[in-house]
Amino acid sequence: MGGGAARSGCPLRLKRRLLPLLLGLCSWTAALRGNDNSESLPESIPSAPGTLPHFMEEPDDAYIIKSNPIVLRCKAMPAMQIFFKCNGEWVHQNEHVSEESMDETTGLKVREVFINVTRQQVEDFHGPEDYWCQCVAWSHLGTSKSRKASVRIAYLRKNFEQDPQGKEVPIEGMIVLHCRPPEGVPAAEVEWLKNEEPIDSNLDENIDTRADHNLIIRQARLSDSGNYTCMAANIVAKRRSMSATVVVYVNGGWSSWTEWSNCNAQCGRGWQKRSRTCTNPAPLNGGAFCEGMSVQKITCTSLCPVDGNWEVWSEWSVCSPECEHLRVRECIAPPPRNGGKYCEGLSQESENCTEGLCIQDKKPLHEIKSQNIETASDIALYSGLGAAVIAVAVLVVGVTLYRRSQSNSLLLNSSMQPDLTVSRTYSGPICLQDPMDKELMTESSLFNPLSDIKVKVQSSFMVSLGVTERAEYHGKAHSGTFPHGNNRAFGTMQARNKATYIQNLSSLSTRSELKTTAIFGHLGGRLVVPNTGVSLLVPHGAIPEESSWEIYLAITQKESSLQPEGTDVLLGPEVTCGPSDLSVSTPFALTIPHCAEVNSEHWNIHLKKRTPQGKWEEVMSVEEETTSCYCLLDPYACHILLNSFGTYALIGEPISDCAVRQLKVAVFGCLSCNSLDYNLRVYCMDNTPCAFQEVVSDERLQGGQLLEEPKLLHFKGNTFSLQISVLDIPPFLWRIKPFTACQEVPFSRVWCSSQQPLHCAFSLERYTPATTQLSCKICVRQVKGHEQILQIQTSILENERETVTFFAHEDSNFPAQMGPKAFKIPYSIRQRICATFDTPNAKGKDWQMLAQKNSINRNLSYFATQSSPSAVILDLWEARHQHDGDLDSLACALEEIGRTHSKISDITETEIEEPDFNYSRQNGL
Repeated sequence: MGGGAARSGCPLRLKRRLLPLLLGLCSWTAALRGNDNSESLPESIPSAPGTLPHFMEEPDDAYIIKSNPIVLRCKAMPAMQIFFKCNGEWVHQNEHVSEESMDETTGLKVREVFINVTRQQVEDFHGPEDYWCQCVAWSHLGTSKSRKASVRIAYLRKNFEQDPQGKEVPIEGMIVLHCRPPEGVPAAEVEWLKNEEPIDSNLDENIDTRADHNLIIRQARLSDSGNYTCMAANIVAKRRSMSATVVVYVNGGWSSWTEWSNCNAQCGRGWQKRSRTCTNPAPLNGGAFCEGMSVQKITCTSLCPVDGNWEVWSEWSVCSPECEHLRVRECIAPPPRNGGKYCEGLSQESENCTEGLCIQDKKPLHEIKSQNIETASDIALYSGLGAAVIAVAVLVVGVTLYRRSQSNSLLLNSSMQPDLTVSRTYSGPICLQDPMDKELMTESSLFNPLSDIKVKVQSSFMVSLGVTERAEYHGKAHSGTFPHGNNRAFGTMQARNKATYIQNLSSLSTRSELKTTAIFGHLGGRLVVPNTGVSLLVPHGAIPEESSWEIYLAITQKESSLQPEGTDVLLGPEVTCGPSDLSVSTPFALTIPHCAEVNSEHWNIHLKKRTPQGKWEEVMSVEEETTSCYCLLDPYACHILLNSFGTYALIGEPISDCAVRQLKVAVFGCLSCNSLDYNLRVYCMDNTPCAFQEVVSDERLQGGQLLEEPKLLHFKGNTFSLQISVLDIPPFLWRIKPFTACQEVPFSRVWCSSQQPLHCAFSLERYTPATTQLSCKICVRQVKGHEQILQIQTSILENERETVTFFAHEDSNFPAQMGPKAFKIPYSIRQRICATFDTPNAKGKDWQMLAQKNSINRNLSYFATQSSPSAVILDLWEARHQHDGDLDSLACALEEIGRTHSKISDITETEIEEPDFNYSRQNGL
């Protein structure tokens, strides 16, 4: 309905219900017949009662993307008619789509109108302002106008007006990266990427991205080094700037001067020196080396040593009543000075002054002396004979008493049932109804095996759990033995394979073997305490050339001197490495197994070291950011990078009731002194190989046999106790004393055991000697917690047990390896990797990427302080993969780094022609 329609007269073809409105419009258009483009509208229709239209929805600003038209809509009440006007001209009524409804609340008429605006319409418009449209609504009372909605064609150009530029800044300096995005409608929003990862300034107060699209890092850190990219995006497309490489360097600083050395000349004029190193801090990422001298020398004069010399002998003294006289001399001609030697020889001399003619008791003096000597010799002879006779008598009496006591002990053990509540054995009040009915046995009676029991059954998994066995070596350890992989929670055995898990314990290692030593030189090497999970890696070059040291690695075999406070837990063995005075130039890697279920929300794990005074001091928390040492916590072991030898231990501080201490449950059995009784001993120990080895060593002395594959129990720090019970005993073959089938152990005894293995003992009795098979279940559960069932099915006769060979770990036969054979990565390949990744790269292919691909994402500042960060990362890889290090995982990581950067290069070289939501090239429209 434009100006042309007004000049042609009233549109009589409209419906009769619009007649009042049309009459008003006719009079209005006739008045404005000479001004077709006027924007003036009739103020009202005087003869029509009602209200002015109220807009319920007004047209919004819109953008045309590519060639897709946009829709403008307008909704008013009450409205007899609505028309759009664009750029001051009415839109033809055929281009309107109208919908009419009735408001249920007010009963007024509601009208909604739509129009389409095409890209061609906008491009054909040439005016002083943007293309705009507004709608006008009529009612009986008059008209109302909506807001003006602008329509624009959306676009985003390809070239950035300013790309960020790479920088090298000192540590703690300010970094400002400028970015001016491409011109676009609507204006593009900017996002920053670091090494292809988005930067969120809300998570880091040190970073600000709000200042005119620029990236500002207030104080540069080593971790801020990387490749930065500016990303611009609007509703049409995304654009990517050129990457800017930021290198945060550290200028070297001198350490303190050492003490002056001793004068190099032992006599006369010489020199002495002192030195300092450029390690406070060491230069990093191209930082300047320290200026000045690293060594200072000064002249010195050492006093020459003067050896002592005797003066002349004095005159002989007067002849004494013993017919002797003497003479003396002193070492004063000259006396020794400045470290000179003292005079050699006697300072006093005596001799007979009568030439043997002196008489005592009417005998010559020489005869008297001879008799005295003979008398003294006789006295010594008789004294020795008397002492020997007394010693033999005492030995005979002791042996007699010992035999009598042993005989009495056997009689007592066969006729009495002692109390099980002593020592480390616990009885269960939860299963006892009457305290007078407790008939338990002591640990001493259960742990006295018959002397003629010789268990001959062996098992393959025993060694994998930490038991040293002098068995024939058949080859490399199979994939199922610990510590290959991370799965040490053993599953249920199949009945046909159960015999392969039982082994003879009589030849297992003794505790004296929990130490290993070797001599290491410049080439480095590896020390392993066999089947304990404890190892020490000395990197190549850690020990100076042309020097060698005897290095040892040991596990504390007695109860640890470290007593945790409160609910803190000793998570692994106390390990000592030395010598303590050895200084290494690069960190060595110490691996200690632990029994915690790793979760930073439940545990706070600390590394502690024992001082020379015997006190324990904290070295670091595992989650702490420090440059003194580094801890990497794997599910079952902690790998520690250290610079000083000593005694170390891991302490766990539970920070919630959900903290889990992993316990290994094992069942041993043996015949008792009474041939009808069979003893079961259930152990709950830390899930570490060395803890299991200690239990097996004890059982070896007791003649015990492992009856079932050990299982893993997750014991929570929720103060609930532990229950151990014997179930499903064959009723007509075996019996257990009433009220002794269940035992309960307090929470504190389990949680704060300080590595002492907990065990409970049960005594089963056969009805007849003909019963040779035992079948039952052992249930170990924490109240309101985890439960494990061990199925026992064994023969109690020696001749019915099978002997099964098993495979031992490589470290059982090779506890010490020196030189290249100790490392999985060949030295030449290692040098190439270090040369590639130690130098900062414009594409981000540096040691930080190498660390990330090897799951090292924390405390990277430690590696930044090393002379070769990549070498230390590879040392950590060697420590983590000492059993499964076939180089495949490392090769895959290196290949992935290469593929990642080749893809980035391909993206930056590809130009995207059409505006869409894909990344585009940085140059060209």
